[in-house]
Amino acid sequence: MKILVDTNVVLDVLLDRAPWADDASQIWRACETGRLHGCVPGSALTTIFYVARRMTTLRTAQVAVGLCLATFDVLPVDRAALEHATMLAGSDFEDNVQLACALAAGMDAIVTRNGSDFRDSPVLLLTPAELVAQL
Repeated sequence: MKILVDTNVVLDVLLDRAPWADDASQIWRACETGRLHGCVPGSALTTIFYVARRMTTLRTAQVAVGLCLATFDVLPVDRAALEHATMLAGSDFEDNVQLACALAAGMDAIVTRNGSDFRDSPVLLLTPAELVAQL
């Protein structure tokens, strides 16, 4: 199954955010072992670095990005994805960019704790708990 992992789910693992880290960690491990094909948009890595740097140290933020690069495929965020994102119904541009990338890459699902952020998504939305139950 090809999944786009929402930025917040990635951060749940990297920052060990309770109570979400357990399910998110199981998804991360499934991506590492090839049980799932996990992807993140390139733009998520800058957000991950920014948040990790603000909450931890520069070195920890650098390691976080390296772990993401080792675990997930990175989807391109090009002009077409950005233009598509501007036409989507959601009110959060960052989430619209993730959805546009998922559509362009033919993802089977988006794994997110915030399904309402992906309003009218034609891509299946799963919470981390729902995906873990399927594993």
